[in-house]
Amino acid sequence: MRIDVLTLFPEMLEGVFGASILGKARDKGIVSLNAVNFRDYANNKHNTVDDYPYGGGGGMVLKPEPLFAAVEDLVAEGAQAPRVILMCPQGETFTQRKAEELSGESHLIFVCGHYEGYDERIREHLVTDELSIGDYVLTGGELPAMVVVDSVVRLLPGVLGNETSAVTDSFSTGLLEYPHYTRPAVFRDWEVPEVLLSGHHANVEAWRREQSLLRTLQRRPELLESAELTAKERAWLKRLVIQEKSQE
Repeated sequence: MRIDVLTLFPEMLEGVFGASILGKARDKGIVSLNAVNFRDYANNKHNTVDDYPYGGGGGMVLKPEPLFAAVEDLVAEGAQAPRVILMCPQGETFTQRKAEELSGESHLIFVCGHYEGYDERIREHLVTDELSIGDYVLTGGELPAMVVVDSVVRLLPGVLGNETSAVTDSFSTGLLEYPHYTRPAVFRDWEVPEVLLSGHHANVEAWRREQSLLRTLQRRPELLESAELTAKERAWLKRLVIQEKSQE
């Protein structure tokens, strides 16, 4: 996979791209991660990439010319048409399902803005997707882009040491992940659940599934509406809800 991030502050991304899982994936040649300064594509002697908004108002608006030129240059270098993703608060909320979808692409281009916003023609005629990582506003799109890149790259084959890790993550199954424990078996009188020490794999898997359901019910019950559950699991959850209400 190739990922290009268009930004005015490429130095913000290099530390993240060169460290931990992302750095190892890049070193292995699994993914190409590039921070591209779109100021280099400005078409004026002052390298200006923003201007005052028509109609007045506060803040500056990113001009279309540099971003169109940058994306078109990157598209020309690639073998296949990329997904061009605009990071903005108005975009579709990013989810694990979206990460899984994007992980199947061969080329992603992220557009990170600053200032008041983007010229609307960038939205209408340049990008293929608009993504938001939540209902809040940041100073720029670099941090959201890094969140999405990290989430997508870790799903690529060969990136994680254990290929089952990404499959059992929270949200990958539609549920929150079960609790984890490691040595020591007893810490300050807090014991690891006995079933995890039993060596009985079927019982361990049953416990993990139950804990995943229980944690989702307690913390994100709305996820259960679209989760793939058996009739037995739905009946068990219903009993838990009734029991909880009776104790209120």
